[in-house]
Amino acid sequence: MSEWFETVAEAHRRAEKRLPRPVYKALVAGSERGLTLNDNISAFGELGFAPHVADLPAKRDLSTTVLGQEISLPVIISPTGVQAVHPEGEVAVARAAAAAGTAMGLSSFASRSIEDVVEANSKTFFQIYWAGDRDRILARMQRARDAGATGLIVTLDWSFATARDWGSPPIPEKMDLRTKLRFAPQGMFRPRWLWDFLRHGLPDLTTPNVVLPGETAPTFFGAYGEWMQTPLPTWEDVAWLREQWGGPFAIKGITRPDDARRAVDVGATAISVSNHGGNNLDSTPAAIRLLPAVADAVGDQLEILFDGGIRRGSDVVKALALGANAVMIGRAYLWGLAANGQAGVQNVLDILRSGIDSALLGLGKPSIHELAPDDLIIPDGFRREVNT
Repeated sequence: MSEWFETVAEAHRRAEKRLPRPVYKALVAGSERGLTLNDNISAFGELGFAPHVADLPAKRDLSTTVLGQEISLPVIISPTGVQAVHPEGEVAVARAAAAAGTAMGLSSFASRSIEDVVEANSKTFFQIYWAGDRDRILARMQRARDAGATGLIVTLDWSFATARDWGSPPIPEKMDLRTKLRFAPQGMFRPRWLWDFLRHGLPDLTTPNVVLPGETAPTFFGAYGEWMQTPLPTWEDVAWLREQWGGPFAIKGITRPDDARRAVDVGATAISVSNHGGNNLDSTPAAIRLLPAVADAVGDQLEILFDGGIRRGSDVVKALALGANAVMIGRAYLWGLAANGQAGVQNVLDILRSGIDSALLGLGKPSIHELAPDDLIIPDGFRREVNT
């Protein structure tokens, strides 16, 4: 039980103690002043509950369906890039999600292959960026389809704003001998992290899911460079991508009602209301503030996922009450992974499950599907929206 933690905040504290400083800073930092990052978290505190005290449901149903996959709780894994927090990386996360009965989002910039991750969790959604020409994009999609990915997530919400007022952590381009020697002192200060990786091999920071047959996996920066140098996609490109995939299709990064309506027009199965965890354009409001307007615009036409600032089960319930069908988590599970590997991710999911169940009980709701805005006390001026 010494490895067990009771809150996501405790997982965060343990991750900070365990990870080398550059790795930890890469997890927690937002762009520029961090205004969006901080608002993502603090905005949840402005929303209140008004609990009941009698006639409460003896049982509560947390299950739902996302992108055609039945899941036991309304929380799925958001795709994140190369995970240097634990040697098993995305495979450990996928196993934990499978054990919890939920779905795995796998980044195209991940450190573990789509084949390995689908083997660990059959409910895997592959995330893709608009990177390279259409032939390369098609080949990557086909590889994901052949591996057994059950849905595609296209991420559109990054403006490449990487400057940070507190300084960006040094991230090596590749882990050659010189780099390993240069970063060795950082690892020596975190012996448990270092020992885990020495037993399994230090991370090589490559991205195996962007390669085509016969190619060598590029480094994260190599994949990132291809993305940055690709002409930006149009809505016509997104419609083509959706048609080529042909299955459940989500667009990640929606913050405006007009963009949400365009997602409906191109035939998306789902959208994710997200500001890339505060790593997109700083001064974008918290995603939870933007969710109600998006849900009002398109909520009955596609599935709405929410991504940004989830730290506890009550946060999940607030997002569902404001129109989300399910939420995606990023930093929360990465802290669990850093704290205790696969068991740590399962720990985080168990914490969220318990918190959701407790909030449903207090609100007198037998199912997450009965949550609505009137279950919340919403202060004047909480919502943010574009008049479109």
